[in-house]
Amino acid sequence: MNANAEIVLPGDLLGTAEEFVPGRGTYEDHGRIYAALLGRRHIDPRDKAIRVEAIHPIPHISEEDVVFARVDEVKSAMAICTILSLASSRRAVPGAPEGTVHISKAKDGYTESLGDEFQSGDILLARVLQSQPTIKLTTAPSTLGVVSARCTACHGLLQLGGKEPVCPRCGNRERRKVAQGFEGLAPPAIDAAGAH
Repeated sequence: MNANAEIVLPGDLLGTAEEFVPGRGTYEDHGRIYAALLGRRHIDPRDKAIRVEAIHPIPHISEEDVVFARVDEVKSAMAICTILSLASSRRAVPGAPEGTVHISKAKDGYTESLGDEFQSGDILLARVLQSQPTIKLTTAPSTLGVVSARCTACHGLLQLGGKEPVCPRCGNRERRKVAQGFEGLAPPAIDAAGAH
């Protein structure tokens, strides 16, 4: 069995400080190196470093990531959002970081009013343009945008398929920048987080 493929548990002995340099996901105690988390053991033969790569790492935001975000406030020039999870893993991002969508990044072409694209409580599928020092998002591509929204009249979930979102409960029609091909279905945990 490949030693680098071995799964280790927190507290598993990985080696000694005489054999290896302790790396990420490990800790040293009295000259012995232990796993600090559940993951796969990796040994770098060049510098004799040993590390543990988490099987389920804590999600963090990087440029080009696609994320689910809840719109908290819509201003004239930007929407302020809470990042909920990475779209790839659908795992919650710790600390509920804040991100913004500038009006110029809401959709391709001219946007007269950001209120026509998003409303507070909407769940967006967005791409990260910048992760530091602040998170900047875009929903401009057709595959990005609103994936879950509530009616501004009765708070029922809008049907996002078709030409314009419609509320099946009260018949209200609204405007949103809908993510094409997503069929208006956000993951249940995300949708619940966006319900007010």
